[in-house]
Amino acid sequence: MAEQDRRRVVPGARPQDDDLRFSFFCGLVLNVYNTYRKEPMAQSLSTLEQQRSHLAAELSRLGDLRPGSVTGIVRRCGKPTCHCAQPDDPGHGPTLRLTYKVQGKTISEALPTPASVRKAEREIAEFRRFQELSRSFLEVNEKICRLRPAEEQPMSEQEKKRPRRSSRKSRAK
Repeated sequence: MAEQDRRRVVPGARPQDDDLRFSFFCGLVLNVYNTYRKEPMAQSLSTLEQQRSHLAAELSRLGDLRPGSVTGIVRRCGKPTCHCAQPDDPGHGPTLRLTYKVQGKTISEALPTPASVRKAEREIAEFRRFQELSRSFLEVNEKICRLRPAEEQPMSEQEKKRPRRSSRKSRAK
């Protein structure tokens, strides 16, 4: 208590250097602990391999898929005598379109019938499922890679002939 009186703790003021060091250290330790301790129990290698094969089987059962989204476009035609030219009129539409990116460019396709809209929505939902499965597949694979022990193998002839670092100093240019 006497130490706090000596430091003069002012509400809303910046903490002293000792307080900053301690809080930074605690935050750093907690962050490292949280990053490395995501799961409470370690899974066995065989369990993870079974999960991976199950995810691979689910990936192989996926149907038609495509990225993108279905959007409704409301527009004005530009004719001055049309109802859409009035200030309070919402315009023509909505016209449903499939929008997606190809090499950084946005592509928009018209979806003229309700059947084409349903088909596009099914394909997009299947693509989202693909993303989810592939994310899970990679996570399980990373865990397998961490658990699998490294196998010691003798060095190949090419590795034995690898050039060594020069002990000479490089000339300054």
